[in-house]
Amino acid sequence: MGTIVINTNLTLDGVVEDPTGEEGLDRGGWFDSTMGADRAAWAEVEAAEAEATAAILMGRRSYDWFARRWQERPGPWADRLRAAPKYVVTSSDHDLVWDNTTVLDGDPVEAVKRLRDEVDGEVVVYASRQLVQVLLEHDLVDQIRLIVLPTVLGAGLRLFGETTSPVPVRLVDCRVIGDGLAFLTYDVSRQPS
Repeated sequence: MGTIVINTNLTLDGVVEDPTGEEGLDRGGWFDSTMGADRAAWAEVEAAEAEATAAILMGRRSYDWFARRWQERPGPWADRLRAAPKYVVTSSDHDLVWDNTTVLDGDPVEAVKRLRDEVDGEVVVYASRQLVQVLLEHDLVDQIRLIVLPTVLGAGLRLFGETTSPVPVRLVDCRVIGDGLAFLTYDVSRQPS
């Protein structure tokens, strides 16, 4: 049985929207503007995680974003992302161009449950804010890894939305990446049945 791991970059106030400025948010582009000299250390952490990943799970918009950037990029990190099995939760047309991609058809909650049962190892969810909220709501997240960039935007869509009940988590690791990025790892406590 696999474990579902959320991995995302966000601002100190939890914003995940428009990190590169391509979506037109007036405060977009926060990822590049706050990364600075910490980018190499960040890339090392992310590449190591990709190497240990059994599969990647994404929503359609995040998949499209990653595929545009990574399918032709050279280097070991890009090679690993291309080789990893990728699963996409989408209800739109299935024109998926990145190697080793499978669409999870049907009810996304049931599809992710099946995926977790079939995969041995970590199934990492990159970005995918809407999917993350669904997975949390249905008790399908085992671990949350947050890389917090040192800025407060004050506006924008945040990773965590409303839930019907609290989602208890336990901090299991906290470290600094480079000079100014916080890398926080939380295990999600299982809700009693």
